Amino acid sequence: MRFEQKFDDFPVRGYVLDVGPKFFLVAVVSDHIWFDGFECFRAGDVRNLGPDRYGAFAESALRKRGERVPKKPRVSVASIEELLLSASREFPLVTIARERVDPDVCWIGRIVGIERDRVSLLEITPHATWEKKPESYRLSEITRVSFGADYETALHLVGGDPRQAIKTVQRTGASRSARTNNRAPLAAGSRR
Repeated sequence: MRFEQKFDDFPVRGYVLDVGPKFFLVAVVSDHIWFDGFECFRAGDVRNLGPDRYGAFAESALRKRGERVPKKPRVSVASIEELLLSASREFPLVTIARERVDPDVCWIGRIVGIERDRVSLLEITPHATWEKKPESYRLSEITRVSFGADYETALHLVGGDPRQAIKTVQRTGASRSARTNNRAPLAAGSRR
């Protein structure tokens, strides 16, 4: 499939793996024509959804590279809460986008918890260092959730185990609503 999101001028190419009441899960095919993780989009933000007009080329290239459509991860799209928690159980890092609030930024980290319509995210910086305190975001502002991509994998490889960072936060009693300056800009033409 190929579609556009109302917050982004760049099309998304991939295979739809699951559909929920508000979000749907896509195995993303990058512009370099290989699988690059998973993204969940709000169905109401999608436009021009349809078959990829260059799909035969992409599928042929994927086959020749030995790439297969990834199995659906054990991630639920039944609600935003279930999406975030299940993605965090399956992947070390989760990316959230709040494109109505800031269309050029995404936040990457480990889900610490969800309470009162907010998610607490212990963020990792673009330098692959962990923030000391989690940040809290409104669930209603989240427009996209991503995980398992090359960039997130690289951050995890360099930054280390997020669970250790969470234990440090819990030991020091850091506030869940502390402000951070950890913002990863979305590069033009990039899904990250």
